Amino acid sequence: MTLDDLRVFTAVCRTGSLSAAARELACTQSAVSQHVKRLERELGLSLLERHTRGVVPTVSGRVLDAAITEGLGCIDHALRRLEETARAGGGSVRITTGATTVRHFMAAAVVDFRRRFPQASLEFQTETSSRGCFDALAAGSVDLAWITLGPAARTIEQRPVVELPWSLAVSTADPLAAKTELAPADLQDARLIGLPGNSTSRRQLGAWLAESGIRPVFDTSVTDWDTAILLAELGLGHAVVPTLPAWSGPGHPDLRLIPLPGLPPLAAGWAVRRWDALSPLALAFAETVEHHCGTATGPGRGPAGRPAQP
Repeated sequence: MTLDDLRVFTAVCRTGSLSAAARELACTQSAVSQHVKRLERELGLSLLERHTRGVVPTVSGRVLDAAITEGLGCIDHALRRLEETARAGGGSVRITTGATTVRHFMAAAVVDFRRRFPQASLEFQTETSSRGCFDALAAGSVDLAWITLGPAARTIEQRPVVELPWSLAVSTADPLAAKTELAPADLQDARLIGLPGNSTSRRQLGAWLAESGIRPVFDTSVTDWDTAILLAELGLGHAVVPTLPAWSGPGHPDLRLIPLPGLPPLAAGWAVRRWDALSPLALAFAETVEHHCGTATGPGRGPAGRPAQP
């Protein structure tokens, strides 16, 4: 078996089909099939189960996929560190995150980092969920992922950077705009704008409200918090959102953010495969973002610099 066999097999497991893996790898479906067959022949085991809608790994296939993902990711990280050493300060940092994260959490850090490392490049890859970020990390296609922190994930380490209190976003013309704060009970039967149900922040918010016996109705789904804020400011609904400094400034004159102190804050931060395997350049970028997040959010921020959490 070859490294190409292993890379192709893990791509098939990740995408769930031979054709999707072929598109991702820019080769033919026949070539993908040959790589998988060679692995099965050499191991003497069936690695994939064929279904009408694609393929899924067998028990043996899952064991092999987990080992490949771990091993190839470590090899990729090692090669990148060697390349950066050879280029004496050059190289790149690959980050995956949501669509609006850079504007809210990284703008000042990017400027600072580029000033300190003018030969380095930053590559941003947008994902729509923490699950997508985890998959990109596991595949070795990125160095860092900025996520809403959630339950521990196998082979992924998470580090909290900021804690964001929740607020209800409403138009200044809304009757609720006169409130100084709200309790979770005030959201009972509320019809809200929210992120898709599979997002980590939406799941956490729903769980916290359910613990208080509150079951609001999310009747409008948007892809990011900025869109939720825009709709709320236009008077088209209410949105429970993490409180970000950019929304309280002059750029949103018709928006009111009413604190919800009864809800646990939302934690956001970094996810990586292994902090001790991160390149010096990627580590420098992560620490630069943490520093600027602390400067921007002040005392309410999370514990940046805390040891990595497995």
